[in-house]
Amino acid sequence: MPKPFRILSIDGGGIRGLIPALLLAELERQTGRAVSDSFDLIAGTSTGGILALGLAAPGQGGRPRYSAQDLAALYLKEGTRIFDESLWRRLTNPMGLRAAKYPSDGIEEVLEQYFGESRLKDSLVEVLVTAYDLEKRDAFFYRRRRAREDNRYDVPMRVAARATSAAPTYFEPLLVPWPEGRDVLVDGGVFANNPAMCAYAEARQTLAKEARNADDLLLVSLGTGLYTRPYRYEDAKGWGVAGWARPILDVIFDGVADTVDYQLRQLLSPGAGGATRYLRFQTDLDAGLSEMDDTSPEHLEGLRRAAEAILQRQSADMAALVRQLAG
Repeated sequence: MPKPFRILSIDGGGIRGLIPALLLAELERQTGRAVSDSFDLIAGTSTGGILALGLAAPGQGGRPRYSAQDLAALYLKEGTRIFDESLWRRLTNPMGLRAAKYPSDGIEEVLEQYFGESRLKDSLVEVLVTAYDLEKRDAFFYRRRRAREDNRYDVPMRVAARATSAAPTYFEPLLVPWPEGRDVLVDGGVFANNPAMCAYAEARQTLAKEARNADDLLLVSLGTGLYTRPYRYEDAKGWGVAGWARPILDVIFDGVADTVDYQLRQLLSPGAGGATRYLRFQTDLDAGLSEMDDTSPEHLEGLRRAAEAILQRQSADMAALVRQLAG
């Protein structure tokens, strides 16, 4: 019996990407092999897009450049460089009201350091990374398959990583010029913070081209934690544009993620013989852990504990996944 088409999807969430990175490090430990050897397609949005590209980045001898543990260390080592707000910027741009909260220099330097000139077409596995084009008002996807067919889409991985993580109010949009036009891209989280449904559609297309059973797939979706504190009517009724600026991102990101989870639970119910076709690893976050840009040691430690809580609570799911990936 052929192996199912295996999909990994990773949500957006800024510094909270440490959570799925640690889950993947444990998966690599238990399977004894790289994530790119275990999945046929890796999809990601925002921080999840950076992880997807990092897991697929080629290294020496055609092997992955980074392990999942290496990418977890990226958050611990480089978080303060990515979310670097000088005192002068805080004074002249309080709460990011006049411009993006953070300059782009930090994140672009980190992405150049980690990806160099590696190109999308050279990814070790199929990848799908989401962004949104402001000028064309359309969803935009960086995909290895498309990069190999059309040079316009064969950008350096660092460009795709920067585009998918250009979260509104946090970083300025990314301008990507090309000979006959340009793309103006922001974080794909504005329409697909959980990119699992996009990955599902991509996989169905691939299976159809290969004349394989369209239902012959396994989809693993990793969240970055949900902050469940309610926004009270007494507060929200008085919000204008400034008041909604940050909460609207939380509402969109969480609402989209939950909706996709619901849809896939209906579409990918257990297959013949009870075989698992869909797994979602996610957790609620304690107060104080919701911020996407808090790089303090206390916050990072809290995220590490959140990852451990997922592994404990969903240990049976992880064991089932390891067995299924082993064939």
